[in-house]
Amino acid sequence: MSQSFKKTPLAGQLLISEPFLQDENFVRSVILLCENNENGSFGLVLNKLSILKISELVEDFFFLDFDVYVGGPVEQNTLHFVYTGNEALPGSIALGEGLWWGGDFEILTQKLKNGEFHNGNIRFFIGYSGWTEGQLDEELEGETWIVCEKIEPEYIFNDSAVELWRNILKNMGGEFQLLANYPIDPRLN
Repeated sequence: MSQSFKKTPLAGQLLISEPFLQDENFVRSVILLCENNENGSFGLVLNKLSILKISELVEDFFFLDFDVYVGGPVEQNTLHFVYTGNEALPGSIALGEGLWWGGDFEILTQKLKNGEFHNGNIRFFIGYSGWTEGQLDEELEGETWIVCEKIEPEYIFNDSAVELWRNILKNMGGEFQLLANYPIDPRLN
């Protein structure tokens, strides 16, 4: 996996918070960047589990016991999803090979009812993480985020939310592997 602190990330790449980031919304977070352009950036926190199940949020999903993640602090009254697969839902945006964001909700509902999606290939999020024009670049200059340029979708969906941050840094190797072992509060070390 290639990575850096200051490289401008592209959609489909990951932002990993540096170990000592104290913003409660992003402590030890891994964000899947879904959009990054001249107007700003949009991403979803992959490893912040909410207390909700999707069946509590969407009446048509009464039969699902899927977890819902907190995609970020912005507009937590919105629902987003990412999934893996060889075939995209109409309206989905490609984030990498076999990784998709959003799409036709009616078709998604039908595919869920048919069992074509399961906990290992789809994630739901309330809210999102957003940056205004130039804000993410400023945070990268300040070394708030580490950019991970390539990761396999299966790794995102099959790793535990608690261990995702640490596991990605370990897989990145080198200095990033060392960061994976930093305690949350270095005074307790």
